[in-house]
Amino acid sequence: MLDYETLKLIWWLLVGVLLIGFAIMDGHDMGVGMLLPFLGKNDVERRVMINAVAPHWDGNQVWFITAGGAIFAAWPFVYATAFSGMYWALLLVLFALFFRPVGFDYRSKLPDPAWRNFWDWGLFAGSAVPSLVFGVAFGNLLQGVPFHFDESMRSFYTGSFWALLNPLALLTGVVSLSMLALQGATFLAHRTEGDLQARAQKAATLSGVLLIAGFAAAGVWVSGMDGYAITSAIDANVALNPLMKEVARVPGGWLANYGKIPLLWLVPAIGLGGALIAVLMVRSDRTLLAFAGSSLACLGIIGTAGVSLFPFIMPSSSSPRSSLTAWDATSSHYTLGVMFWVALIFTPIVLGYTGWAYRVMRGKLTGDYIRANDKVLY
Repeated sequence: MLDYETLKLIWWLLVGVLLIGFAIMDGHDMGVGMLLPFLGKNDVERRVMINAVAPHWDGNQVWFITAGGAIFAAWPFVYATAFSGMYWALLLVLFALFFRPVGFDYRSKLPDPAWRNFWDWGLFAGSAVPSLVFGVAFGNLLQGVPFHFDESMRSFYTGSFWALLNPLALLTGVVSLSMLALQGATFLAHRTEGDLQARAQKAATLSGVLLIAGFAAAGVWVSGMDGYAITSAIDANVALNPLMKEVARVPGGWLANYGKIPLLWLVPAIGLGGALIAVLMVRSDRTLLAFAGSSLACLGIIGTAGVSLFPFIMPSSSSPRSSLTAWDATSSHYTLGVMFWVALIFTPIVLGYTGWAYRVMRGKLTGDYIRANDKVLY
């Protein structure tokens, strides 16, 4: 079996892969959902948009569910602290997500325009609200979350829901919204044609420019903030608890990893470059390359957050030594080992099935096709 330190690092990487997979795969579903009321000018166009993603959206939820399960199993301290402390924010996400399965399945069951319009806005809310909250969560992680542990390792959260909506967090929320809107718009531009495709291309351009500006602004903001650094010696190859270390707030601390390994600057460059590629390619009608560029932007932006925070997962603003890191928030050596082999077996299966499903259902969706299959499509 791999040594404990290596497994801790592997699971930090795997959780990152799951979050990136979620942003790329489920992200374009959410992007199309949040654009639905604005790009679809009539019922047929909105059904085209829905049917572009409806066959895949529930399968893509695997990334979201698996990421949550991986955090629960690999980082139990993080799961317990975040899901209890940020209870109302996560409940808001859960309630918003309820609109997605019901909206996809029941939206076109009745011909009443008011019924369909209600579910169009429901799909918008079920896509936009989680996208915003996920970005807000990353903004709060970069500032530190107000929680601490007592000597018996009970977690106490001392913040509030409204305190989460601070200026930096709202900026990172806008970055998340624009990132997934770009992902959805480029996917839609690839799957549609005519006026709807043209509107999707304009939406991709607008969201891409907003993403570049927001990501750059957030980077400048974070570079001038205090970050966190472990100031005591730790042995990452043994079982630790979060209180077995000393942590200090350091000016510019979130840039420390880039100073140690300059090659890591490629990660934010991929985020900015991917968004720029998406904008340029979608404007020149190279829609598949635009979607690939948007996917690279997701990889680079989420990767930037991970690289900046490492080894911190959930820093504490009220008690820095309670901060949760990749070294002391993990499950046992045995648990991480078993999970590693499970992931090694099932991840290729999920990727293979997903690739096959998208290949089978490739091609353009048109209004004529929707009208001809009115009773069998979403």
